[in-house]
Amino acid sequence: MLKTPKNYTYADIKDSLLTQEYRISANDLIEFKLYSNDGFKLTDVTSSPLTTTVQNVNQGGQQYTVDIDGFVKLPVLGRTLLKGLTVRQAEKDLEEKYSLYYIKPFIIIKVTSRRVTVFPGEFGASKVIPLEHDNTTLFEALALAGGIAVDGKAYEIKLIRRNGEKTEVFHIDLSTISGLNEGNIILQANDVIYVENRLRVTSAVVNELAPFFSIISSVLVLYELELILK
Repeated sequence: MLKTPKNYTYADIKDSLLTQEYRISANDLIEFKLYSNDGFKLTDVTSSPLTTTVQNVNQGGQQYTVDIDGFVKLPVLGRTLLKGLTVRQAEKDLEEKYSLYYIKPFIIIKVTSRRVTVFPGEFGASKVIPLEHDNTTLFEALALAGGIAVDGKAYEIKLIRRNGEKTEVFHIDLSTISGLNEGNIILQANDVIYVENRLRVTSAVVNELAPFFSIISSVLVLYELELILK
């Protein structure tokens, strides 16, 4: 699974990948809160641009989905492009836009549905890991998945990422201390982490031959019983 051909050219792991903040992507679920007066009274005004209430302050705000084109349909503003922005950039951009309707708007955004898929190097042990924090690293995702499996190759890890119209594959070696820096890559939504597993030929062969051994053993037992009865 997810094998790469010999002499495959992996994407370069640049320093920017280690410091790049999470960026909003299509299909993300956004939790959105809007307050006035720089949030001084933490007053939610999402219900109406003409009124000020305390509605939904303790209910986690309103949730909106980023569509396939990267837009979110927000109150008052309508469809607004957020794809590709960090959470901080999105908050600042929306505060500027909402300043036309509210006095010193204060906005809080949280992405609640982002996730990555981890194959830790053991058959049947894959997991979908939710990214609950803005800047979850590769190390943290592997830890949440239970760590690299016993049969997993720490020196053969692939990070597969969709970047626009192309797919990038990064090769990561966590078997040595020098690879620690690569383990701090900040993950993006829908990343796939694949740890190549060791093929245990002995176990595979034993499992395949087990039924035959069972038949042979049964035949030998019957043969011995026949000799005894004679």
